[in-house]
Amino acid sequence: MSRLLLVIYPKTCSTKIAIFDNRKQTFLMNIKHSPEAFSNSKSFSDQYEYRKNAILDELRKSNIDSHLIKIIIGRGGLLKPMEGGVYKVSNTMLNDTLNPMVDHESNLGGMLAYGIAQETGQDIPSIIVDPACVDEMEEVFKISGFPEIPRRSILHTLNQRTIARNFAREIGKNYEEINVIVANISQGISVGAHKQGKIIDVNNGLVGEGPMSTERSGGVPLGRLVEMCFSGKYTKQQIKCKLKGDGGAFAYIGSRNYIEIEKKIEDGDAYAALIFSAIAVQVAKEIAGLTASLKGQVDGILITGELAHSNLLVTQITEMVSHLGTVRNYPGEEEMEALAMHGYMVLDGEIEMKEYI
Repeated sequence: MSRLLLVIYPKTCSTKIAIFDNRKQTFLMNIKHSPEAFSNSKSFSDQYEYRKNAILDELRKSNIDSHLIKIIIGRGGLLKPMEGGVYKVSNTMLNDTLNPMVDHESNLGGMLAYGIAQETGQDIPSIIVDPACVDEMEEVFKISGFPEIPRRSILHTLNQRTIARNFAREIGKNYEEINVIVANISQGISVGAHKQGKIIDVNNGLVGEGPMSTERSGGVPLGRLVEMCFSGKYTKQQIKCKLKGDGGAFAYIGSRNYIEIEKKIEDGDAYAALIFSAIAVQVAKEIAGLTASLKGQVDGILITGELAHSNLLVTQITEMVSHLGTVRNYPGEEEMEALAMHGYMVLDGEIEMKEYI
């Protein structure tokens, strides 16, 4: 008997959806949205109706009977700090989504899951899983140097945890028994120290901390940043764009695409090679620093994310950290499959939904 499950993963200019039937993916679509469609949107939540209707239209065109869907899982957003797990989308969560910690496309995941569940006319659950705002950091790692600005836990929680669990299975252990460092290297980079099932230390993978990426500045010299902010040459929005979107490799060589950057390097562009190596160095230094958070007890160093497809980048990182432990590469991201797995675990009673309060 069919047990359809819908997964919704909002991105900046698209919405990725997938249908699973009894744990097997049977449909996948990345619905592209034109910039003009969102020209009047002041926040991502303003895009809700447009994206919801786009999803429903695609399901209809693909002859997918929404009445057969048993559960809907959305990408978790940047709500208030919470422990990891599966959360039922509630009115409290929806209200907080309208006033999130940070305005981000991921905040639409729970809204869309709940809205489409309502559209089916059935009493089916809508959930989010391990959102980016999961906070399991030990208190000592939240101290920043400014009492007014504690360090925040914002990371690729779902993918990091999925990769760590996969590694644990590979070595014949449970996730709760191992210590690993997971480097999720994508447009944003988050590197987390996982200690026996908890992510106890991590850089803010959204903006302002850790390694630079292809489009984010990462940690920059603070004194110079303050001078830049008050120079009168830049608006607040321009500075924010330099930190996220127009920073990192893009600021140096004008490309956010690692394939394009590698092509420049192959063609003999020494400056592009220098900048790409700088990303590798900064990731390696972040990994090395987190070994102290785990007191040197590291079962594995795991590299994942879109940039993990770059053999050049991964090789450089591995050369710098292999003396610290076993290094494994898991290129790409497995969010859709991981979200679906948790959905079926809920349906089969293997895991309980938590209440968001």
